[in-house]
Amino acid sequence: MKRKASLAQILLIVAGALLLVSAVRVITGADQLTSGGQISAALGLAVPIGLAGLAGLWSERAGVVNIGLEGMMILGTFGAGWVGWQTSPWLGLLAGIGFGVLGGLVHAVATITFGVDHIVSGVAVNLLAVGATQYMAKLFFNEGDAATKGGNPKQSPPADSLPSFTVPGLSSGLESIEKHHWFLVSDLAGILGGLVTDVSWVTVLAVVLFVGTWWLLWKTAFGLRLRSCGENPVAAESLGVNVYSYKYAAVAVSGGLAGLGGAFLALVTSHIYLEGQTGGRGYIGLAAMIFGNWRPGGLAMGAGLFGFSDALQLRNGGETVHALLLLLVVLLGMMAAWKAYKKALVPAVVSAVVAAVILVWYLMTDTVPGDFVGATPYVVTLLVLSLSAQRLRMPKADGMRYRKGQGK
Repeated sequence: MKRKASLAQILLIVAGALLLVSAVRVITGADQLTSGGQISAALGLAVPIGLAGLAGLWSERAGVVNIGLEGMMILGTFGAGWVGWQTSPWLGLLAGIGFGVLGGLVHAVATITFGVDHIVSGVAVNLLAVGATQYMAKLFFNEGDAATKGGNPKQSPPADSLPSFTVPGLSSGLESIEKHHWFLVSDLAGILGGLVTDVSWVTVLAVVLFVGTWWLLWKTAFGLRLRSCGENPVAAESLGVNVYSYKYAAVAVSGGLAGLGGAFLALVTSHIYLEGQTGGRGYIGLAAMIFGNWRPGGLAMGAGLFGFSDALQLRNGGETVHALLLLLVVLLGMMAAWKAYKKALVPAVVSAVVAAVILVWYLMTDTVPGDFVGATPYVVTLLVLSLSAQRLRMPKADGMRYRKGQGK
């Protein structure tokens, strides 16, 4: 059994990563790599991905695979946009959660009550969500008051903005330090500055939900029972746990969290419902959950990484993404050395060869073509999953069909 990393080890890894990124910034001159604006944008892009991943964590810890996260996010964007422009953005946020819960309950009825294959049900939820929201958008946004205020078949009228906050004094002080571009010091100032400047209160809510999930699932009797449903539902039932109830509760919460992620996109990122605005974030959230090994802490790091790469390509384009190639070379070189030390020669050779190819690409070019830049977050998703696949352990009964009475 593998030992968990201690707090000191985690802090050491974080410090090493910060030193590496700082060194790459100095060598390449890509000062936007750790700027406050970059970190602030990354945080905003990471929140919906993280909420989608957290939604998947709740569902899969109870043994229900939730491929329908994307559809539940889509329902959340519509519910938030529809109610948000007519009332208040806070009510829109609640509506987004409610629409997501409805999507989760559809998935729960199909998989838990009727025993439908979890993947089939998730795909069906995604398709139903797309079709239902397209129909309702044409019905509610294409005429009357909605149309005069900017609505059309593909988007809602704009809603009011949700409040955000900036820590006075601290934000401006960190910004002034960042502008000096000192090694490590300015990088740290830029990162901290991005975390205290123009932060949405929904982001704070997301952080609370991550901490609350960790406490509830790993520190309470309720969480132990719920996780037992995903590990061995037959044993859980034999001990008196109502497996159906816990699975239903988990998938409903999963839908609500995914809906909240969609509402964030509709009310914080763009202030409107827009057809297709989830952009596959439900699937990326699922990838972040897998990267995090079905745990909130790892999931948060995965969501942050994907949000960072997405912000990098959206804000800075090919030149800054080009700097990531050097960082990738170093990481692959370290992996090759580690695999060689562990006598895993084939992975070591593959990592070394890929690192050499990317190094040649870096040295022979000054920027990354636009087509590759747009694919950055998806490439990062595939790369991270491939590198982390060997240490993963999903819940043992995840995706398995369970019928009441098996434990008697």
